[in-house]
Amino acid sequence: MDKINNPFLLEGKTILVTGASSGIGQEVAIQCSKMGASLIITGRNKERLEETYNRLDGDNHIFVSADLNSRDDRVLILDKISQIDGILHAAGIMGTLPFKFASSEKMEEIMKTNFFSPILFTKELVSSKKINKGASIVFISSIASKHSYYGNGLYAATKGAINSISRVMALELSAQKIRVNCILPAMVESGIEDRLGSISQHDFEVDKAKYPLGYGKPVDVANASIFFLSDASKWITGTELIMDGGFTLL
Repeated sequence: MDKINNPFLLEGKTILVTGASSGIGQEVAIQCSKMGASLIITGRNKERLEETYNRLDGDNHIFVSADLNSRDDRVLILDKISQIDGILHAAGIMGTLPFKFASSEKMEEIMKTNFFSPILFTKELVSSKKINKGASIVFISSIASKHSYYGNGLYAATKGAINSISRVMALELSAQKIRVNCILPAMVESGIEDRLGSISQHDFEVDKAKYPLGYGKPVDVANASIFFLSDASKWITGTELIMDGGFTLL
């Protein structure tokens, strides 16, 4: 019997995942390894990053504890990379701050982490010719870039900036057949327990009821990431995939 072609497999591909020490980034790395990819994972927390590394299927993976805000740390990662076939940018920070309390320092902090650093790092990878022809670049954006709520202005602005520049990147990198897409998740059940300090369980249940399909899970976003990183999406670029369990339908 002929071997069935599965375009979703990542065998023979080397995938770089930023923000792999927790949440969506961690789950993407784990699920990509199950699909046969070799992983290069990065994150600021060495202990948690090593935990992710130990959960990867197979071998031929490496981890680099690094902060993408640091030029020296980005160089450290670049030195560990030979060639890659995909990038999943999950590194970032959240923050709730009413507009009237916004400051230039706070704007710079969140913009640097969520926008400048991943974009500069991707530019450095392109400039150093470490991204293979036909590769895929995926940014974990957010439904916040499309749906407004109180205190979310700065975070939403960073994700809106990612959405916008990714479309231009898709055009400019198309000559090398490099695809660039964004995934826009809404609420995902990742680290909710850590957030219950300021928000009650009752409030979470009320919010969850607003989602026809309930909250998502990190693996849901990981599965969509695999689609974009695999050859199954080789004719898709410059898109934004909304993953919100029907939240924006209501």
